[in-house]
Amino acid sequence: MTTDLEATTVGKRAAEILEAVQAHPAYARLTDASMKYSPCWATFTGYPTISNWNLAADGGPLLVEALRVLALKAAVYDLTGGDEQAAELLVPDPVDEMIHAVLAQFTLMTKLQTDLGLLFPHATELESYTYTRGCVTDDYYAAAGWGEPPLRYWLDSGDVHRRLAILNGLYQQVGIGADGRSHNIDFDTVADGREPVGAVS
Repeated sequence: MTTDLEATTVGKRAAEILEAVQAHPAYARLTDASMKYSPCWATFTGYPTISNWNLAADGGPLLVEALRVLALKAAVYDLTGGDEQAAELLVPDPVDEMIHAVLAQFTLMTKLQTDLGLLFPHATELESYTYTRGCVTDDYYAAAGWGEPPLRYWLDSGDVHRRLAILNGLYQQVGIGADGRSHNIDFDTVADGREPVGAVS
C-alpha cells in the first residue's frame, strides 16, 4: 500500500465518488434522514463551536461538507488499497459531527457501499482533532474542484479550542460540566422553575 498520493488524483476520484453518491436512488432519502439526526443526538462541542449556530440555516451547508469529506476519505481508502489511517483525514469538529449523522444511516450507507463498490471509512480510534487550514485535506478538497472550504464550518483546531473554552464557561453557569459530559441539574427541583413533584407549599 502507498499513502504518497497526488492531490489531483485524490480530488478526481473524490469528485467521481460524490457524483456517484448523488446519482444513487437512495441519495434523497440519505440526505433527508441525515438532517433528522440532530434532534436525536448532538454534542456540546461540534455544532455549537459555529458562531451564531442555527440548525435550520446551517444544517444543509454542513451536510454538503460532510458528504464531500466522506468522498475524500473513500477516495484515499480506495487509492491506497484500504489504508484506514491514511483515509482518516483531518476534519474540523462541526463537519465531523455531521459526518456522524450521515454514517448513522447504517442501512442506506450499507446499500450505497454495496451498489457503488466503495467503502466509506470511519474509525474513532484513528481520529485526530487537529485540523489546520492548509493541510492535505484542503489540498484534496481543492483538487476535487470544490474551491475553498467555507471558513464558517472549517474551523482551525486552535480556534475550536478557543471557542470551546468560551462555551464551557457558559455551560458552567447553568451547571453543565466541561464539554457537556456531566451536569449537576436536579430536574425534580429546578425543572421549568416549578416546585418539585410532591412538594408541599
